[in-house]
Amino acid sequence: MNKNEKFVITINRELGSGGRTIGRKLAEKLGVQFFDKALLMALEEKYHLTAEEIENLKGRKQSWWEDFKKITFSNDNYAPQLYQMKIGLSEKVSSYELFEEEEKILNHLAEQESCVVAGRTGFYMLRNHPNHMNILIQASMPFRIERVMRKQYMTREEARETIDKIDKMREYYVKQYTKTSRYDTRNYDLVITVDGKTEDEIVDIILKFIG
Repeated sequence: MNKNEKFVITINRELGSGGRTIGRKLAEKLGVQFFDKALLMALEEKYHLTAEEIENLKGRKQSWWEDFKKITFSNDNYAPQLYQMKIGLSEKVSSYELFEEEEKILNHLAEQESCVVAGRTGFYMLRNHPNHMNILIQASMPFRIERVMRKQYMTREEARETIDKIDKMREYYVKQYTKTSRYDTRNYDLVITVDGKTEDEIVDIILKFIG
């Protein structure tokens, strides 16, 4: 990946590994936008943003991307609110239609400028981007359990049950739509185990790898 040209970095992560936070911090260090599935779904829900609407915006005005960013990212409280929203788009369209729509939206956004994308299928959705890098963030089960307990205020049993459930759900989702496993290291340029490292140390490792 050449960071001197428009690029995309995708972050796939295990629940409890801190991968989403690492992705956000990496984007901040690189001075680029950060996207994740919650943001894309909330944009579609709150602003009726679809691949078709983006095409309409692009056709009407050359500066549509700058205008879009002003609307969606200028409010400091906007992002946290989006992540907390309860989205029910699956009731409106089939899962496969939603997957295709998200893929189109993500590729439209990635066309505009460099970005970091956190999500279980980003490595697949952006596979045709000419300048991309895929990263997997993982951790041992004890590390993941401790983090989920701390972040979600769960008991050890609740944390383990949640991790097992999310792992199975995400793996099923990835296999269903990409015909590969999220654990297949051939899908990634860099695989990092976070045990014994801080989030900032992981970001530094990635930055050194990029060069």
